[in-house]
Amino acid sequence: MAENTTEVLVGSCVLAAAAGFLIYAGQIGDFGAGRGGAELANYPASFRSSEGVLVGTDVRMSGVKIGSVTQIVLNPETYRADANLQLDAGVLLPDDTAAVIASEGLLGGSFVELLPGGSPFYLEPGDEIEDTEGAVSLVQLLLRFVSGSGDQ
Repeated sequence: MAENTTEVLVGSCVLAAAAGFLIYAGQIGDFGAGRGGAELANYPASFRSSEGVLVGTDVRMSGVKIGSVTQIVLNPETYRADANLQLDAGVLLPDDTAAVIASEGLLGGSFVELLPGGSPFYLEPGDEIEDTEGAVSLVQLLLRFVSGSGDQ
């Protein structure tokens, strides 16, 4: 009987820990949490390289998440990665805003960073963000460094 009690207690602890991890992951990942009825606006952007960016990747401005990537496809005519950025409608983007694929660190994930320009005119929802900069491959940078070649 003592063996069964011990197994039940250990099993209960494991289930409680698993439930705790699921709740924590849900809070961190915003699972199940809607956008609270906030209006969203779509802005297309075309990148030379979208390495590290997937559907659901954060779109940030000044380090603050203002949206996410909702679609990314290869354009068969231009061979560029066409992405759709869905942002909070309350964020006004100057028409010279740049979209840059940035990295959170050497081993961190990627995100799309929006760098607002100084134009007094704003993009309308659906207008394309034309100034884009693709991902920089860490492997390519290391190969350039090791081989000693580079643009000088």
